[in-house]
Amino acid sequence: MNSMNKPRIAFLGIGLMGLPMAARLLNAGYPVVVWNRTSSKCEPLRILGAEIVIAPQDAMSTARGDTDIVISMLEAGNVVGDIIKQTLITLKGGQIWIDMSSTQQQEAQEFNALLRAKGIIFIDAPVSGGVIGAEAGSLAIMVGAYPDEFSKIKPVLDVLGKATLVGLPSSGQLSKLCNQLIVGGTINIVAEALLLAQAGGADPVAVRQALRGGFAESRILEVHGQRMLDRNFLPGGQVKSQSKDMRNILQAAHSHDLQLPVTEMIAEIYQQLLTYQPVADHSAAILELEKKNPCQRLGDQPDILPA
Repeated sequence: MNSMNKPRIAFLGIGLMGLPMAARLLNAGYPVVVWNRTSSKCEPLRILGAEIVIAPQDAMSTARGDTDIVISMLEAGNVVGDIIKQTLITLKGGQIWIDMSSTQQQEAQEFNALLRAKGIIFIDAPVSGGVIGAEAGSLAIMVGAYPDEFSKIKPVLDVLGKATLVGLPSSGQLSKLCNQLIVGGTINIVAEALLLAQAGGADPVAVRQALRGGFAESRILEVHGQRMLDRNFLPGGQVKSQSKDMRNILQAAHSHDLQLPVTEMIAEIYQQLLTYQPVADHSAAILELEKKNPCQRLGDQPDILPA
């Protein structure tokens, strides 16, 4: 580690999630250098003390010091792979790379092999909790690492949420896929329940309230159920991300000789939704359900959708 009390962090990927995550690290006193493909997205972090660089490889070592920990929060596994290849020549043995993106388990295994061959520790630590969780520092963080390596980076992750060691490297991504399987499936079940309530003559707002506290209670019913009732589909978790995750779940299942019939149906719903609302919140699954039931629409409020 560097001579400062806290490790120096390079944060790669300042998007919907990366921005509040990097801000929390800066507010916690960590020295942070940031990079994003669209560099203007980094500007809100400058006032918090972030150093901004124009290329990812420049983040590994700057005039302010060498990087101890790299955190990547990028769109998909292929992007993570490209950035790792771009920075590999500037990485130094002993550095730690924490990938908090959502990727395929096989990709995480490949990143682990590539980086450890160069003496760099790789840890996969995807998250759940959306933008709200990122802002509040309440993300669920699923970590694939060796126990001694997990203990080294846990204080950093504790700034961002609750970190749980779920297994060796690549296990974090598998755990995230399990999370997204439950999230994607439950969102669609909540949509069906609310639409059924309304179609049958019950008040869906009251039905949602009545279900809360019983066995049907869930964070999905609380947050996404309300989003559906409000018809507010401004993105927290986006359709394109959920669709990618569903495909990755099916790929992981195939690699382990599993059939997941419910997941296959949910993946098809998000694939259809992807064609016309790719950046809407994934609670917009209600829109695809309504397309299948053209005489039914949940509530009478206008849709709030991203531009």
